[in-house]
Amino acid sequence: MGIKDGLSEEKKADTQNASTLEEDIPKAADWVVKALNTSGYKADYSLESMKEIDRFFDEQSGPDGVFAKNGTGQILFSLGSYIGQTVIKLHGGKWITNDDDPQGEVNIAVETADGVTLWPVMRCIKRYMNGSEDSIYALVSVLDNKDILK
Repeated sequence: MGIKDGLSEEKKADTQNASTLEEDIPKAADWVVKALNTSGYKADYSLESMKEIDRFFDEQSGPDGVFAKNGTGQILFSLGSYIGQTVIKLHGGKWITNDDDPQGEVNIAVETADGVTLWPVMRCIKRYMNGSEDSIYALVSVLDNKDILK
């Protein structure tokens, strides 16, 4: 199963079974891990895997890439879910979601155990639109040097 496989099936399942964002996030993260690993990217919830996410954006954002062929919404949500799950694994924390927000999928946030708040789907949107200047690896790696954030 590659990154583009299963998109329509996932979308059908989502519309048939209403679930909360908190329930969707780990499912989306697991889906994108399988899809990325099958497509030649190493996704293992590590800091190093954030470099793979940047590589994915670099390689798949062009006219022949996955985004052009399959749209961006579900892929960006899934990548953001994976990034957030990785941050929580590495630094502790929790998801902040609002199922009443019409833009809830975009506005999901992670609050780390140290009180730092990140919006991983928003960062994915910026990474897609702006390129490497909005590096995913840079965002997550700065959490290891917490003094920078204060």
